[in-house]
Amino acid sequence: VVYEQEGVFIHSSCGKNDDQDSLIPGVLRVIEKENEVIVDWKPVDDTLDTSNILCAGKDSSSVVEWTHTPKEKCSRGADRPSSYEAEWDMVTTVSFKKKPHSNGDAATHANGESKWSFLFSLTDLKSIKQNKEGMGWSYLVFCLKDDVKLPALHFHRGNSKLLIKCLEKHVVLNESPQDKRILLVNSQNKSLSQSFENLFDEPSYGLLQKLKKDPYTVTMGRFSKVTNYIFDSFRLSDPSTQRRPPSEMADFLNDAIPGLKINQQEEPGFEVITRIDLGKQPEVTRREPVSAEEWAKNMDSEGRILNVDYIKRLIFKGGLCHTLRKEAWKYLLGYFPWNSTKEERANLQKRKTDEYFRMKLQWKSVSEEQEKRNSRLRDYRSLIEKDVNRTDRTNKFYEGEDNPGLILLHDILMTYCMYDFDLGYVQGMSDLLSPVLYVMENEVDAFWCFVSYMDQMHQNFEEQMQGMKTQLIQLSTLLRLLDSGFCSYLESQDSGYLYFCFRWLLIRFKREFSFQDILRLWEVMWTELPCQNFHLLLCCAILESEKQQIMEKHYGFNEILKHINELSMKIDVEYILCKAEAISVQMMNCKELPQAVSEILGIESSSVTPDSDTGEDESGAVLSCPTSLYQSISPPVIAANGTRDSTQQMSDTQSLTPA
Repeated sequence: VVYEQEGVFIHSSCGKNDDQDSLIPGVLRVIEKENEVIVDWKPVDDTLDTSNILCAGKDSSSVVEWTHTPKEKCSRGADRPSSYEAEWDMVTTVSFKKKPHSNGDAATHANGESKWSFLFSLTDLKSIKQNKEGMGWSYLVFCLKDDVKLPALHFHRGNSKLLIKCLEKHVVLNESPQDKRILLVNSQNKSLSQSFENLFDEPSYGLLQKLKKDPYTVTMGRFSKVTNYIFDSFRLSDPSTQRRPPSEMADFLNDAIPGLKINQQEEPGFEVITRIDLGKQPEVTRREPVSAEEWAKNMDSEGRILNVDYIKRLIFKGGLCHTLRKEAWKYLLGYFPWNSTKEERANLQKRKTDEYFRMKLQWKSVSEEQEKRNSRLRDYRSLIEKDVNRTDRTNKFYEGEDNPGLILLHDILMTYCMYDFDLGYVQGMSDLLSPVLYVMENEVDAFWCFVSYMDQMHQNFEEQMQGMKTQLIQLSTLLRLLDSGFCSYLESQDSGYLYFCFRWLLIRFKREFSFQDILRLWEVMWTELPCQNFHLLLCCAILESEKQQIMEKHYGFNEILKHINELSMKIDVEYILCKAEAISVQMMNCKELPQAVSEILGIESSSVTPDSDTGEDESGAVLSCPTSLYQSISPPVIAANGTRDSTQQMSDTQSLTPA
């Protein structure tokens, strides 16, 4: 019993006078039972006039019906279960219908006394109507999904709001746009429509509570467990159920993240398939990382970057040598302006250092007593400490329990809560910070680079998860254009919503690649080349690489989730970068690219796609790129097929251009 309230009355119209109600006192409870939550009301007065009392009777199909009870004992009463619990355990509130007055067909208990008792499962609740404020006792009217309204419950001792709060732990209640007194129920999945910090919990009463408490451990480490939770939710307690009804999973996932609508048909029964020939994917090569010498050659005497587009293209094609990352990442993340001088950057760092330590002092100076009265700060600290303790220790920078790196990680995240108190800390942010801190080796620089990174990523961590919704929809659009057959297969396996990519998008592949590989992947993505949302094309590249195995082995929903989850630390970062770039060239060369795809990739429909071989556009203008820097080295390159070619020069790099 998670809620219990006495003094909850039904005002029946069985008084002696027509304008007088009979008050029937009772106890209202909310009860957790295995896979469901029950709302239960029982009267406490056994001296009721049994005429006109509603009670539950079951017909041969086990459908619960409301009947009027005559004063006489019913002839079938002895055949009914003698226990109240036994009677109601047979149903989970299937359907409620108003039944006309019948002769003697009513439910009685062993003592022959009829009750106004009723109960229902929250899965059958459609809406709750509240009374107008200031109009006598507060009351609630429960309306079930078949539009049957249960008797109004009047709270003579108040506390109806406590019941609403209790129910909101299990279902989503939204005000009706037509009537603010009516709360509409959306019980499909409260947790996934909120921040990912409310994703998973141990099972207690169904999917809603299973997707709540500890997202980090499950989402990051064992995401495939989602499968069992979802299946169990639909199968309930029937182990013999082997297959869900068609489209049931799609309906569930659509409600799980409100606003996520993928490939919805305008006309039921018809599907319009538009196949666009993208042509063959070009072979793409990569170069060696940008060296300190190349970086220095592209800087003037005052420390300005001479050709920003060119240096970005170099980074996109090969990444950075590690010694350059500490400086170059500050530009890529927006901490340093690209056109700033060395002196301007030194002044900026001085100002930012003062600002950082002022914010750090704010939370450092909070006493234990003050923190006890600040629940948000207390919660932020608790989440941060938990995440910091789970930091990937494979890198020496974070080895050991009392490692200085871990202490800095904690302090920077706490200071970020002061910087953006509204967003605060959400589990997973430490994954984005740890590589940045490792590269910067400086608390202040790491903080401001992290702030810039969070400016890009904050929508992933907001309560409504708008960023995640948008990215999943965009990814589906791109994948459908790239391979509609694979998309159709995924949809046939209830996987068309691409939830197995959730972890990839949430923390930008942090858990899919080794620590060193993620440094390379992130710096390439931060160039914002060759188009917007290149990370979505990386997803497409990984999925296309796994398509053959998924389809040939006929993987279902369970197997797809498991297979994708087990790719972690097994993906070749250079191969995937080549493949994703090839997909981008393939799409940008398409003359019939759909408008939706153009918008996702940031390609203006009127713009001309550069020729990937000649480095010229159709107007004949050669893309500006100082080729002398390429000619100064002849590095081995890596092809999309994973082989190395030590003879091929990097002339194709010149064709890259910002979107």
